Amino acid sequence: MKPVALTLLAMSLAGCATAPTEMVLFPEGRVPESALVWPGPPETARLSYAGELVGEDNFRSVEGAEDGAAVRVLRWIAGITGAGDRKKQLIRPQSGMVDARGRILVTDAGREAIVVFDEAEAALTVWDEAEPGRAFLSPVGIVADGAGGYLVADADIGYVVRLDGNGAPNGDFGRGVLQRPTGLGRDPIAREIFVADSGAHDIKVFDEQGTLLRTIGRRGVAAGEFNGPTHMSFTDGRLYVTDTLNARVQILSPTGEPLGAIGQRGLFVGNLVRPKGVVADRDGHVYVIESYYDHILVFSDSGDLLIPIGGTGKEAGQFFLPAGAWTDDGSRLFVADMFNGRVVVLDYLGDAT
Repeated sequence: MKPVALTLLAMSLAGCATAPTEMVLFPEGRVPESALVWPGPPETARLSYAGELVGEDNFRSVEGAEDGAAVRVLRWIAGITGAGDRKKQLIRPQSGMVDARGRILVTDAGREAIVVFDEAEAALTVWDEAEPGRAFLSPVGIVADGAGGYLVADADIGYVVRLDGNGAPNGDFGRGVLQRPTGLGRDPIAREIFVADSGAHDIKVFDEQGTLLRTIGRRGVAAGEFNGPTHMSFTDGRLYVTDTLNARVQILSPTGEPLGAIGQRGLFVGNLVRPKGVVADRDGHVYVIESYYDHILVFSDSGDLLIPIGGTGKEAGQFFLPAGAWTDDGSRLFVADMFNGRVVVLDYLGDAT
């Protein structure tokens, strides 16, 4: 196309380029044919499918699809998007969190970055620097640091990265101490940070300055011992640790005392083989990601299986090697559906006990 023609085309589309956008949970072509709820009728539904996050496709023009197409054409003309550029979309999401501003932060080992979905600003941002001039390699766990920033555990770099509220590198800790950091948890009262060290088969506890305070556990199968711990979360004074190669979730006190365990190894739905993400909701239910069987398993706080959700596939309500799980204020559950390159969102409808 000649330069004059490009200019005329750009001018004709310029009025559409400033159309406001919005973030949606049902990207085009991904709306399920009917509502999905768990458990199904005739039982009372406790969870419902609310949509999924994939990347740029979650953002559309308020004016209509035509405006969105115009913006894409203008970006191509301006050289913003080229054949060598990667589209802003999730590739291999690991885990995430929802911050105080309502932004959904997703760690993505495939993109080697943190992907930020900002519904209020209708914006998608990628944070890819672990330190100035050095990119993330395999970010997994992420938590708020209690001071407006974030902590990210990068398994391949081997330390915990500090980011400010805008995603800029702001220091780190754990160099030379951590072998393969994955999951993170933070005790807001004691102001302690828990790091699952998968390589060392233990949990390391740091203060907010990044000083190692103590180590919880060692390699083994007894209560309080671990074999490849991965994901974790800290809720209501309890630390939930996915003891992946021991096929269980251990529940610990803030000081590391074993309080119980959830799940057991087996061949049936509800058993665990390769558990990954874990999080508890406001009513004490514990959500465990069983990655081998491609399920979310909902347990009571005493370890009874309440609801299995999933199965292998790419359709709504199915998963392919899911990884992390997290909640917002208790009304939504997020699941990093790793090999489907998306985050699945479920609405929590009420107590399932």
